[in-house]
This record gives sequence, structure tokens and C-alpha cells, in this order.
Amino acid sequence: MIKYILLATAIASPAWAQMPHAGEMGQMQGMSPGSPMAGMNGAEGMEAGGSGGMEMQYMPGMMEMMGGMMKMMQSMNDKPAGIAGSPLSEPGQSAFAAIAEVVRQLESDPQTDWSKVNIDALRQHLRDMDVVMIDSGVLTEELERGLRFRITGGPDAAPSITRMVLAHAGIMDGVEQWRYTARELDNGAILEVQVPEGDLAKLKGLGFYGLLASGMHHQPHHWAIANGSGMGG
Repeated sequence: MIKYILLATAIASPAWAQMPHAGEMGQMQGMSPGSPMAGMNGAEGMEAGGSGGMEMQYMPGMMEMMGGMMKMMQSMNDKPAGIAGSPLSEPGQSAFAAIAEVVRQLESDPQTDWSKVNIDALRQHLRDMDVVMIDSGVLTEELERGLRFRITGGPDAAPSITRMVLAHAGIMDGVEQWRYTARELDNGAILEVQVPEGDLAKLKGLGFYGLLASGMHHQPHHWAIANGSGMGG
């Protein structure tokens, strides 16, 4: 029984030029008595097609050999996806990665005023974000066209909650006609948000943590904290 292997994909590959073709493969017959190519000639081996292609008769071990060739071609076409040959691109957990991105930008700019740079301040702010997201608790009450959030935490979390809530309210107040007011508590903060009637379902869906993550000010805020250009509260 004769089976034919379609080589169109292999021939189209850039790696095909580095593989032995019909003439060269004919010279491989004597390489090893146990080779799947040994003893192949004429009708038992390869035939020159009228269109310049070639056909290969299936023989024991042929499929294994072709599988190896395809793997070789794949590896030749693959390029490392990461950094310096590593398959990885992420330099660390979220705070580490955020700081690494800032440092790369600062180092790439010859105009950076290093006397104003304050990476420690950015690190503290990123820590506040993590603490509030992970270590705080929230009680929610309904208001007329709004919600009141009581955000509290332990002695370590409370200062972070106060800083994050008050700063976020100050930045977001008035955006899309949403009104934010906030005040400090001994163990956290209270945030009240009132919105147009049509936005009430969205406010409830977001809840406190969705509100905290909303807005496109976080990136410029982090950049300003790090390079000392302002907006770094």
C-alpha cells in the first residue's frame, strides 16, 4: 500500500532551503543500513514530478523522520519572545513591574532631573493600593441617588485607606457629574458618591473597589509621583 506525504507546507518554509532536496537525499541512501532512506531508489524511493515537485513512498520510520524534520523547521522559525533570550517579559509582581516600567522611562530620557525623582514615594503609593484592595473591609449604605461606603481596616491598613480614599475623591469629584465627598475615620474613611439617576445601576455594580480602580488618572499620577512633577499626593 502506497501513501503519499504532502510536503507543500514544508517546502514553503524558509527552513526548506537548509534541508536536503531530492538530489542530495539520493546520496543519503548509503549513510546507514538502518536508515529509513536506505535502499530507496526509482519507484521505491523518490520520483521527480512533472511539475518539479517530488513524491515519497511511505516506508517504515518515514513518518517519524518527517515529524523530526517538521520540529526542526519550527524551531528554526521560532524567535525568543521575552527579554535577552528569556521567554519571560514580566519582571516581577505588579508593584515591582510598575516601578520597573517607570525606571526604564526615566533612564531613557536624557532630560530626567534625578534630583526630583522619588521612587520610594511611588513604592509607598503602590503599597497603599495593594493594602486597600486586599486588607480593607467595606460597609455600604444607600443614599438618594448614591451610596455611602465605610471603608475600614486594622492599624496597618487604616492610614493607607485614608490616603487612597481622600486622594481618589479629590481627583474624581465632578467627573461625568458624579459627586464624591470623603472624610477620615480613625480606622479608615467614609466615601459618599452621588450620581445622575441613569448611572445608579452602574454605581452599584462598581461598588467601592470598582470606583477606586476607575478613571484614567492612575498612570499620570504614578508618573508624577516618581518624577517629582506634581500631582503626587
